[in-house]
Amino acid sequence: MNKNFKEWGIEKNDLHENKVRAFFHEREVWFASIGVNIGFEQDGRGDKFLRPAIILKKFNNEVLWCIPLTKNQKKGKYYFSFKLNDGVSTAILSQIRLIDSKRLQYKIGDLTEEDFTQIKEKLKQFLA
Repeated sequence: MNKNFKEWGIEKNDLHENKVRAFFHEREVWFASIGVNIGFEQDGRGDKFLRPAIILKKFNNEVLWCIPLTKNQKKGKYYFSFKLNDGVSTAILSQIRLIDSKRLQYKIGDLTEEDFTQIKEKLKQFLA
C-alpha cells in the first residue's frame, strides 16, 4: 500500500501555520485532518486527509481527544456502532488520539447523549 507522506507533510505544515482553530464541543462529530499514518493506524482521505471523528474530551480550546470513525460496521470490544445522520458509523475505540483543534475542518453531526455515555463506558471497560 502506497502512502502519500510527502503530500501529507505539506498539508500538515499548512494546518500548523495557517489554520484557525475551530470552536467545538464534546459529543460532536467532525471531519478532521487525521493525515497519513503508519501501518494499521487509520488514515484520512482526499486532499485534506480527512476522516470523521468524535470529540470525546475537550481539554481546552486547543487540544482534544478524538475517536476516528469508519463506515464499516465492526463488532467487538474495541468498536461501537451508532446512527449518525442517515447512516451507521462505527467508532474505532482503540484508535483514540490527542489532536490539536486546528485539525478540525467541519462539523457533520452530534452523538446522542445515550450513545456518548455508552462509548465512554466501553472505553473505561477496556482501559481498566
